[in-house]
Amino acid sequence: MREETNWAGNYRYRAISLHCPETVAQVQELVAGSRRVKALGARHSFNSIADTTETLVSLARFDRITALDATRRTVTVEAGVRYGQLGQYLHSQGYALHNLASLPHISVAGACATATHGSGDGNGNLATAVAALKMVTAAGEVVALFRERDGETFLGAVVGLGGLGIVTELTLDIAPTFAVRQDVYENLPLAQLEAHFEEIVSSAYSVSLFTNWRDAKFNQVWRKRRVTDDALNSDAASDPPEREWFGAVRAARPLHPIGDLPAENATPQLGIPGPWHERLPHFRMEFMPSSGEELQTEYLLPRRHALAALRALHELRDHITPLLQISEVRTVAGDALWMSPCYGQACVAVHFTWKKDWAAVARLLPKIETALAPFEARPHWGKLFTMPPSQLQSRYERLPDFQRLLRRYDPQGKFRNEFLDTYLYGSDV
Repeated sequence: MREETNWAGNYRYRAISLHCPETVAQVQELVAGSRRVKALGARHSFNSIADTTETLVSLARFDRITALDATRRTVTVEAGVRYGQLGQYLHSQGYALHNLASLPHISVAGACATATHGSGDGNGNLATAVAALKMVTAAGEVVALFRERDGETFLGAVVGLGGLGIVTELTLDIAPTFAVRQDVYENLPLAQLEAHFEEIVSSAYSVSLFTNWRDAKFNQVWRKRRVTDDALNSDAASDPPEREWFGAVRAARPLHPIGDLPAENATPQLGIPGPWHERLPHFRMEFMPSSGEELQTEYLLPRRHALAALRALHELRDHITPLLQISEVRTVAGDALWMSPCYGQACVAVHFTWKKDWAAVARLLPKIETALAPFEARPHWGKLFTMPPSQLQSRYERLPDFQRLLRRYDPQGKFRNEFLDTYLYGSDV
C-alpha cells in the first residue's frame, strides 16, 4: 500500500492494504477474508483509532443519500456521506439535522462512531441523531440495529469506536429546516464569564468561546441563534443585537476563529440569516480547511466543573500559549450512548488546536490532564491525548457492558487494534 496519512498528515497508517469497495457485498467479502480490518472515513481523527495492521476499508464511495421518510422524519445515508453534502440535500427538501460540528467535511459514520459534537445547551452530539444503523460484523454478516427495537444494545453500538464492525448505513432523525444568524463578539472578560456562565452559554442555539489563554479573556464568542423562517429570504440582518454584551463588543467585520487569519472560509456572520447548514458549522463546505499544519486535542467534562476547569487551565497559560493556535469552549447536552463522553451528563468541551509540534505537545498534555483530573475529563476519542488507560477506563461506567458487546459481535478481535487494546483493555504498565 502506498503511504497513506490522515487529514492533518500527523499520522501514517500502518495497514498493508487499502480497499475502496462500492457495495456492501464487497465489504462483506473483505471483512470475511481478513484477520484484522478497520473502516476509514474522512480521515479526520488525529490518532490511530481507525488504523490496523492489515486491511483498511475506505468508505469514500459509500456516498449516497438513499431515503427520506417524511412520516418518520428520518433520512438514511451511506456511511461515507459528509455532513455538508447531507445538509444541502436536507435543506432543499425542507429538513434539517439538530446539530453540526465545526467542519462540514467530516463523514457521518466517523463522526457518530466517535461521538463528535457540535454545540448548544440543548443539543446532543451528532451520534444522538442516529435512529438505526447497519454494519458488517466479523463473520461478514450484515446486522441492523434500531433504537426502537434494540434498546441497550443499540445504545452501546452507536458510539462503537469502529470495534463492532464496519458501519455501512445510518438512519438519522431530522426536523423542519430553520434559519440561523451568527453574531461574533470580541474580548469577553473571564470575570464576566465566571459571573454569568449559565446566561452566556445559553444565550443562543449554539455558543462557542475562543481563547488563546494569554489574558483573562475570551478573544471571541460566536453566538448562533435561530430566527424566524421568513429570514431565509432576507438579504440583510434582522434587528442587530446590542453592541456591547457582558463587556464584549460585537464584531464589525467577519472573523476567523484565529483572529489574524482571513475570514473568507468561515461561515457568514454579522447577523445575516441563512440556512442552518450554512451557519452551525464554523467553516464553509466549499472551502476545504487547510491540512497538515495543526494538531487537535479535546476534553469533555461535566458541566458543573466548567468554571473550575477553566481557572485551572488559565493557570497553565504560560505552558499552553507557545504551542497553541486557538482554544474553543462549548457546551453539549448529555446522552445515553455508552461510550459517548457525554454519557449521563451535560458537558463542557475544551478544544485545543495546536501548532504541529507533537514532541512538545506530548510533553504538555500530561500537565493539562493532571490539571483536569479532579474534574473527571474524558478525551475526545478521535483527538490526541496521553491519559493513562486506567484513568480513561474509570470514566466510562458502561465499559464492561461495551466489552461484552465487542465480544458478541467480534469474538476474535478482528476489528480491534492497538488503540482499542490500549484504551479499552490495557493497563498503565
